[in-house]
Amino acid sequence: MKKKVLVVDDEQSIVTLLQYNLQQAGYEVLTAMDGEEGLHLALTTNPDIILLDLMLPKKDGMDVCKELRQQRVLTPILMLTAKDDEFDKVLGLELGADDYMTKPFSPREVIARIKAVLRRTQMQALPITEEQEEEKETIKIGELKVLPNFYEAYFRGDLLELTPKEFELLLYLVKNRGRVLTRDQLLSAVWNYDFVGDTRIVDVHISHLREKIEENTKKPIYIKTIRGLGYKLEEPK
Repeated sequence: MKKKVLVVDDEQSIVTLLQYNLQQAGYEVLTAMDGEEGLHLALTTNPDIILLDLMLPKKDGMDVCKELRQQRVLTPILMLTAKDDEFDKVLGLELGADDYMTKPFSPREVIARIKAVLRRTQMQALPITEEQEEEKETIKIGELKVLPNFYEAYFRGDLLELTPKEFELLLYLVKNRGRVLTRDQLLSAVWNYDFVGDTRIVDVHISHLREKIEENTKKPIYIKTIRGLGYKLEEPK
């Protein structure tokens, strides 16, 4: 089956460009020209990924993203913004977007980002056989359990609702438990491309993870802040 991409943007030229190139690359494409229509399609058509413009009529991209996450829709969201403004980028990620791209961008770059996200999320949709269930690689730290091959993480037995980026960050921290990791290291490992000056993106995602696995986010026992350096995940005492 073709993967379904929802494009929400009020610039017709961008919608037409993305629709043509995505269809040529083998994707099914749905489009919306305002935030209300985009939110409706996101909730009713089950897209595999959403390309969401920041500035939209009727309901802006921030509100659409926030409402989707509040309704526990975890579909990956790639925010599109014409503003080269760190506040907008970070705020979008705080509200639940997985990634962002600043206009202008090339269709080739967009498709590469989409492919990367869908590769990461594909394993989540595959049914698990009894044999696979027995062969699951499991990493346990305290009451946290991570299953890398199936993009699953549990805390105290409950499945965590994580966006793709949140899971990747958690997995990288778990695999490097006990090591101090700088923000630049985390950017390079998890985001795979240049985010010079945008290390707050790491802080935002660390904050999201702490909300899900720490009893007291101001006194974390799993993900520790190493002042002046970065972060370290360790076995709670």
